[in-house]
Amino acid sequence: MTIKEETLHSNIETVNSKQLAVLKKHFPQCFDKSGNFIQEKMLEVVNANEVELSKESYTLNWLGKSYARLLTNLPPKTLINEDVAHNQLEQNKDSKNLLIKGDNLEVLKHMVNAYSEKVKMIYIDPPYNTGSDGFVYNDDRKFTKEQLADLAGIDLEEAGRILEFTDKGSSSHSAWLTFMYPRLYIARELLQDDGVIFISIDDNEVYQLKLLCDEVFGETNFLSQFVVQTNPRGRSLDPYVAKTFEYILCYSKVFGSDCLFPIPKSEKALKEYNKKDSKGLYRLLELRNRNPVFNRDNRPNLYYPLFIDPETNAVSIEKSDRFNIQALPLNSKNEDGCWTWGKDKVLAENALLFGKKVSTGVWRVYRKDYIPESGATTKEKTLWVETNLNHENGKEEVGKVFNVSGNKIPFDFPKSIELIKKCIQISTKEDELILDFFAGSGSTGHAVMDINTRDNANRKFITVQIPENTKEGSNGKKAGYNNIFEITKARLEKSAEKILEEHPDFQGDLGFKIFETVEDFRVEDDDQELSLMTMTMFDDVMLTDDQYYTILTTWRLYDGSELTTPVQDIDLDSYTAHLCDNRLYMIASDFSSDALKALLSRLDTDKEFSPNKIVFFGKNFDSVKQMELNEALKSYANKKSLEIDLVGRN
Repeated sequence: MTIKEETLHSNIETVNSKQLAVLKKHFPQCFDKSGNFIQEKMLEVVNANEVELSKESYTLNWLGKSYARLLTNLPPKTLINEDVAHNQLEQNKDSKNLLIKGDNLEVLKHMVNAYSEKVKMIYIDPPYNTGSDGFVYNDDRKFTKEQLADLAGIDLEEAGRILEFTDKGSSSHSAWLTFMYPRLYIARELLQDDGVIFISIDDNEVYQLKLLCDEVFGETNFLSQFVVQTNPRGRSLDPYVAKTFEYILCYSKVFGSDCLFPIPKSEKALKEYNKKDSKGLYRLLELRNRNPVFNRDNRPNLYYPLFIDPETNAVSIEKSDRFNIQALPLNSKNEDGCWTWGKDKVLAENALLFGKKVSTGVWRVYRKDYIPESGATTKEKTLWVETNLNHENGKEEVGKVFNVSGNKIPFDFPKSIELIKKCIQISTKEDELILDFFAGSGSTGHAVMDINTRDNANRKFITVQIPENTKEGSNGKKAGYNNIFEITKARLEKSAEKILEEHPDFQGDLGFKIFETVEDFRVEDDDQELSLMTMTMFDDVMLTDDQYYTILTTWRLYDGSELTTPVQDIDLDSYTAHLCDNRLYMIASDFSSDALKALLSRLDTDKEFSPNKIVFFGKNFDSVKQMELNEALKSYANKKSLEIDLVGRN
């Protein structure tokens, strides 16, 4: 056994592209020994699988795209800290819901290892870049022109132009795309294969966003562009015309996945099921395909005669003395159409069919369509005009939660929870995870808790909000909220209280845990980050309790444990280590020979204690301690035949 040396936040010079890593993993033959890509080898793979190369293609390019790709692959600069006081409150201590304070790009990067492919649905309401919504590109990554040119693989002139808008702030299309690209790219990694993302947007960036999502999620994974009436009266400040609609772009993670669900039919639609037999309520549907696009020419296998018994109205695929009335799938113009069922299905489901002579004297074939036991459903439509989806309803909901009205509502243009619940309804089941990394007033978290009361479900949410200062004179500032995060937190707390008042018997999760990104206190100055073993020659590091648990939280999240995963304190002869998902963390500096003996004894005798990885804080383990720990793990009895990785980390 040897000590593995890790640095959680790699230096920017050693950042590898995730896309390149995927290629190297699955197509190693396409790289030479120096790591150079061999294009001809990839073409051999493509040609061998008879994949046609597109002769026409287009791509979305903008100033800053190379920089956006670089940002996607850079590690986070921050650490993750827990709000212990809030999280230990009775209503929050067992909650699986999360509110995370910080820049959402940093948070998404921290989440990747633990939450990859675990999120079923993402809803975001990003800045629309209207020119008046306050969006400007802000970036605290500091590069020289030469560094950026080298890292992003661009020339000095382009690097200079990029730094100009990143340093000064910009609201151009290029700046907005640079802002959105890395966030969407990482968000895609968090989605399950059957996961979906909904993105609210308006006219200002909808066309750029569509092209960007085509690139990030794949053009074939585009599901819909929903049109939502958010302002029925129209925006009076708009020039020329008063806009009443916004949009929601919806993409899936994987093409062909069963990612959107049908919705229950309305009461009006259910009235169509106006017939009943021993099997239940049903309606009659023509077997003829009424869509004029489909006919005998393009669906020849669905064009054939059926035969009807005029006495019983029974239907057969074969003509006989009894079945002597022929029916063909003719359209209203008496032209050849086609059936909706093939011959095999007609034979298998024949009991559902019967013939009927209509007023024109023509015989037609119908089928019984019963209401399923799970209820009658239909596909969601792309036009959403219900009044409860608009901005006014969103404001009223916030007003009720905060017990205010009119100009005292502390957040401008909150999304209606009914809008978000509509997205949740068509994309999630009872216990799935929902993410919103532009949390705003907290509408998504509120929507998740509220919809869970409808079906007694256990959906969970993760919401992320940067502590953006409220503007002087704004309703939020007047109400005593210094930043948007404080409004988000208050909304979630107050909405949970209101839900419990309205549904006192609801036993679901109405709490949430809080975490936040904090500056990396391990970095000595702007240009130097402590690498793994460089500090072991110095004195032990005196960590505050807050710093201690920040390291522990960041490490276990990095190692793949969710933020809500329990942590068990392990006593090793008065030395406290921490166990999470079979990984043992040792951070404190007072690790002694007695603690080592206790560790070895527990490894051999405690059936419940079987860590597969031990991670220690390198700056609190001098070289002697490291050697002693390493040798002891090599030579101890190992009665349980454990394979343990020993990792030193700073």
